[in-house]
Amino acid sequence: MEVLDGKIMIVDHEPVNVLVAKKHLQAAGYSNFETTVDTANALQSIIAAGPDVLLLDVNMPNANGIDILRDLRNRPGFRHLPVLILTANDDASVKLSCLELGATDFLIKPVDPMELAPRVRNALQNKCYQDQLQHHTEDLEETIQQRTADLERSRREVIYCLARAAELRDNDTGNHVIRVGRFAGLIASKLGLPDWYVEDIELAAQLHDVGKIAVPDAILLKPGRLLPSEFAVIQTHVKLGHQIIKPHTINDGSSRRRSSKEECPVQRDSGSLMRLAASITQTHHEKFDGSGYPLGLAGEDIPLEGRITAVADVYDALASERPYKQAMPREKCFSILEESRGTHFDPRVLDAFFAAVPEILKVQAEYRDHYNHDAASDAGSA
Repeated sequence: MEVLDGKIMIVDHEPVNVLVAKKHLQAAGYSNFETTVDTANALQSIIAAGPDVLLLDVNMPNANGIDILRDLRNRPGFRHLPVLILTANDDASVKLSCLELGATDFLIKPVDPMELAPRVRNALQNKCYQDQLQHHTEDLEETIQQRTADLERSRREVIYCLARAAELRDNDTGNHVIRVGRFAGLIASKLGLPDWYVEDIELAAQLHDVGKIAVPDAILLKPGRLLPSEFAVIQTHVKLGHQIIKPHTINDGSSRRRSSKEECPVQRDSGSLMRLAASITQTHHEKFDGSGYPLGLAGEDIPLEGRITAVADVYDALASERPYKQAMPREKCFSILEESRGTHFDPRVLDAFFAAVPEILKVQAEYRDHYNHDAASDAGSA
């Protein structure tokens, strides 16, 4: 009979019983043993030894084998440990209690040596299968986590590329999309929103102007002031952006209605990022007093992500230089935002923005745009 590798632990208060069981198993070719007759500390000894199979007596002074078995089954690392009960008690209720607790086998003393070795071998074989299954499960989980991370990284790269594509059509607005995303994340963090929401809005807010991809070049790139009819076309970029990004599902209607009332989703799911981005593209030009567009929403009917991105977008437009203008002084930008408290901006979101000012200034410095205004002026005159 094949002898399987594995540590065998024998727990019995009678030293002679330990020696007999060990002798029988040694005769069958087994050599890796842990034994104890210290029943008061038997549980700690089992945990410390970490055996592959346990031979456990039931009726022992200072300890009860059933209680030890119950405790082991409540420990994650020992729930599948093969346990062979060795006892002189043939009470059916004792046997039932052991089996209900997950005992692998039940042997009556004196143990027949012809039965002991095969049952230990079967228990070790089952343990080997369990270990292989556990390792396979862990490897599979690791592979799934890696592939999920790769997919998430790819998705975020695609979103960033789409955001940059929109910006490159809009007169070289540089790192605007990155800054708006970072500002939105900082504001969300100061509002105490979940970490996953902070991460998602930082990325989703970068797509706030993606609808400009669908605006005609003659209007989007027109030098000088736009006519009212042309500005109306520019305003359609919010609806166009929503159409580009919106996840199309049978639950779109109910999801849209919920998003205008909830501060943020209760939990993240596979479509939450794109729903967030679609909401931002459509609502970042809404105003807290209801005078914005395209829906004329007011107050908390405007989704929180739209209210957050509105502050981030306007601040960056004011504080950033462009080929055609210098950046406004910082205090002037703050003053303009404050003047729009309760009209353009949600006061609570604005407070979160001001609480994040030190981090926002760091983002500005890190992602600052550099323009040659003389060259831009010469190009414009040409």
